Amino acid sequence: MAARPYRPGVTRCVVNRIVRALLRLGLGPPRTYLLVVPGRKTGRLQSVPVTLVEAPPDRWLVAPYGVVQWVRNVRAAGRLTLARGRRAETLRAVECDPRESAPVLRAYVHQVPITRPFFDVTLASTLEEFEAEAPRHPVFRLLP
Repeated sequence: MAARPYRPGVTRCVVNRIVRALLRLGLGPPRTYLLVVPGRKTGRLQSVPVTLVEAPPDRWLVAPYGVVQWVRNVRAAGRLTLARGRRAETLRAVECDPRESAPVLRAYVHQVPITRPFFDVTLASTLEEFEAEAPRHPVFRLLP
C-alpha cells in the first residue's frame, strides 16, 4: 500500500477553519491544539490544528502529512506555541531521530486513524518499519 500524498483541498481547508475556531473556544478533540509558529520567511504567525501524542510527562508533535510548511517553520524557529481556549504555552521543539520517532509514530497511527492513508505502514507494522517511515514524518519532542 502506497501512502497518499497530502494535498489540502477545499474540504480540508474548511475543516481546518472549523477546528481552529473550536480550539480557540477551548473545544475540540482530545490532545488537539492550535499550533502557532512564526513563518520562517514572513515572520507572521501561522496557525494549524495538530494532534499530539501524549504519555505524561512527555509530549510529541507528529507531522502526519510529511514536511509541510508548519514543519519547516518549527524547524526554523525551534519554538512553538500550543493554544486551546484561553490557555497557551510556548515550548521548545526538538526534532527526534528515526529510532526515537518509531514508537511515537506507531502510537500516532493507532490514535489518529484519519491520517493512516498518508503513511506507508499499517497497525500491524513492526517498529523497524515505523523507523524506516520516520524520515517522511518528522516528530518533535516538546519541552518547556
